[in-house]
Amino acid sequence: MKVSILIPVYNERAVVEKSLAMVLAAPLPENLERELVIVDDCSRDGTSEILKRFAAEHQQVRLFRHEVNQGKGAAVRFAIEQAEGDFCLIQDADLEYDANEYPALMAPLLSGRADAVFGSRYLSGEQRRVLPFWHSMINLFLTLMSNMLSNLHLTDMETCYKVFRTDLLKSIPIRSDRFGFEPEITMKCAKRKFRIYEVPISYHGRTYEEGKKIGWRDGVKALGVMLYFWLVDDLYKDSYGKNYLNTMTGTPAYLNWLVSLVRPQLGDRVIELGAGLGSLSGMLMGKRLRYVAGEKDPLSLHSLRNRFLRTPNVEVRELSAGDAAGFDGLEAQFDTALLLKTLEYTQRPEDALRQMHRCLVPGGKLILSVPQGAALNSLDRGMGYQHRFTQARLQPLLAQSGFTLVETRQVNKLGRLAWAIFGGVFGQDSINKLSLKIFDKTVWLTRMLDAVLPWNGLSLILVARKN
Repeated sequence: MKVSILIPVYNERAVVEKSLAMVLAAPLPENLERELVIVDDCSRDGTSEILKRFAAEHQQVRLFRHEVNQGKGAAVRFAIEQAEGDFCLIQDADLEYDANEYPALMAPLLSGRADAVFGSRYLSGEQRRVLPFWHSMINLFLTLMSNMLSNLHLTDMETCYKVFRTDLLKSIPIRSDRFGFEPEITMKCAKRKFRIYEVPISYHGRTYEEGKKIGWRDGVKALGVMLYFWLVDDLYKDSYGKNYLNTMTGTPAYLNWLVSLVRPQLGDRVIELGAGLGSLSGMLMGKRLRYVAGEKDPLSLHSLRNRFLRTPNVEVRELSAGDAAGFDGLEAQFDTALLLKTLEYTQRPEDALRQMHRCLVPGGKLILSVPQGAALNSLDRGMGYQHRFTQARLQPLLAQSGFTLVETRQVNKLGRLAWAIFGGVFGQDSINKLSLKIFDKTVWLTRMLDAVLPWNGLSLILVARKN
C-alpha cells in the first residue's frame, strides 16, 4: 500500500529542503510506501530551484508547478488529482508539524476504523509551542462554528494534518482556492458521514515574522465558506455516483411523502436494490426483522456501510441487476422487494425484475417507484435516466418476470407540469438548488393537488405480487 503526501509550496526557500528531507525520512507503518506530490504554487523567491534539485535527487518525489499563484486550496486540489496512493496525507512545506507522527495519523485508517483522520494541536500532544493568545482563540472559534454547522465534535478543524482514503477524497469536489480548503473539506466530510478520527499531534507554529501566511481576513473568509457549504450540498464530483443522490438528500419532505406511501406495504423481511446513500433505507428499515440494502456503486456502498455499521437488522450487500451471481443465497428469503428510484437507471429493467423475483417468497410483494412518461427529455438525461415508464410498458415486463400487478398510484402531478416545462420547453439538464428547496417546501401543496389534478403524475408507484 502507498500513502501520497500532498505538499503545497509557496515561497519557503529557508525551510523547504529541511522540511522535505524530514518527510522523506519520517517513519511509516510496515509495508507502507510513500510518494511526495509537491505542487509549487508559483514561488518567486528561489524555492522553485530548490524543489527541482530535490525532485531530481529523490525518485519518490513528483513535482508540479503552477505558473500563476492560485492558493493552498488550488494546490491541494491539483495534488489530489495526481495522487496514486491508497491514502492522501496533507503536509505543509514548513516545519510547524512533525512528520514523525505519521504512524499515529495512519493507524485508524490502516485498521479500517476511519475514513479520515485529523491531527489535533489542542489534544494532549507531546509538544506545542506557545503562540499568541488571539491567534489560538480565532482557531478555536472557527472550530466551534464549524462544529455547530457540521454537527461534528472536533477540537481542531483548521489543522493542516488531514489524512483520507484516496478514493473518497478524489470523489469530493474542492472549490476553495485559498485557506477555505480546511472548512470546506470538513463540512463535506460531515455531510458525507465519513468516519472521522482525531489524534493528538505536536505543533511548532511560526510567527508572522518567521513566515506564517494565514491572516485574520482568511478567518473571515473561512466563516463564509462554512456557511456556504452548510447551505449547499456540493458533495460529489460529476464523475462519481448518480445525480439523483444529491437530489434526494436535499428533499426531506419529498422523501417523507414517498415513505408514507411505501411503508404500509412492507413486510418483515425486505430487500432493496439501488439503495444509493440509504436516504430511503434509513426511513424504511424501522422494526423489520431483516433489511438488505443492495447497491453496486462503490461510494454508495461505503456510505451505506458507514450508516448502518451498528444496525444489526440491516445488511449491506454489493448487488447489481446485471450480476445474477450476487443474488445467490438470497432466493425466496424476502416478503417485500423494493425498486425505488432505481429502474430508470438500469440498462435492462427486466434483469432487475428477474432478480427481485428470485429473492421473494411466493406471494411476496414487489414495490416500484418509477418516472412516468413515454420519452426522455433533457432533464431526464441530465439526471442519468435511461428510461421512463408507463403502466402499459411495465405490465408486460412484470408478467414476463413472474409478477401480477395489483395496485398503482399516481404521484406528483404538479411536478410533471414543471418537469415538462423546464426539461422539454427550456431544455434544462439539471435542477438548481433553489428550485429543489422550493419544491420540497411546497410538497404539502403538491400532495393536496394530486387528488384533484386530472393528468398523470410525474412518478408512478406500483405494487405487484410474485405468482
